[in-house]
Amino acid sequence: MADIVVVREGSGPEVLLVHGGAGPRATWGALAPLADRWTLAHVHRRGHPPSPPPRERPDFEVDALDLAPLLVGRPHAVAHSYGVLGTLIAAAAAPGGVRSLTLIEPPLHYLVPEDPEVARLERIGDAVLAHGEDTDPAELREFLRLTGAPIGDGPLPADVAAAVRRARGSRATGEARPRLDAIRAAGVPVLVASGGHAAPLERICDALADALGGERSVHPGAGHFVAAAPGFTGRLETFLRESAT
Repeated sequence: MADIVVVREGSGPEVLLVHGGAGPRATWGALAPLADRWTLAHVHRRGHPPSPPPRERPDFEVDALDLAPLLVGRPHAVAHSYGVLGTLIAAAAAPGGVRSLTLIEPPLHYLVPEDPEVARLERIGDAVLAHGEDTDPAELREFLRLTGAPIGDGPLPADVAAAVRRARGSRATGEARPRLDAIRAAGVPVLVASGGHAAPLERICDALADALGGERSVHPGAGHFVAAAPGFTGRLETFLRESAT
């Protein structure tokens, strides 16, 4: 397969930014001031131009293979939503390849078993990945609002509809089982961040931080797009500096 595209800006230690369903600009735009002191390496996952489309479907295992060569320089890795899955798989395979991990609202529902709200979130999310715009309209809008899409009561905006089509057929999140024990055993510094907008996501993030022995932070104000929330950029930079060794 053709390589994915990584766009770098700034100077200093590298921070590898791995987006989820939304593209790099929407996910990471608020972090631009960090380019004065850090090299921001914007990964474009398959299906997000200028990277090539996926050969079969968006797949977190393929994401992990794409990310593996990018860990040679031992960057700090910051990942959002679906992008966390491939990032964790790649990091678990080579935990010495990352200086730190910042993980934002991942769909790791299995970490909170027998929780009906988490189970419902997984069901709706996987329905949208499987069926796209053919998902039950009420559930589709519920999921899009939860994930921060700018929608009202009318037709979906063109860019939102395009994102839904692009994600259709993605590998179900429930199939991901990253080796969290390998990451914890390697002593990788971890920050798990959330936006304080959805109780099931908060419980998932709590469980992930506990499993990895990581730090935990909550940044309300931007919903699922936590990187844009007040205070997040400063919290991230503090964590990166503390994890610089």
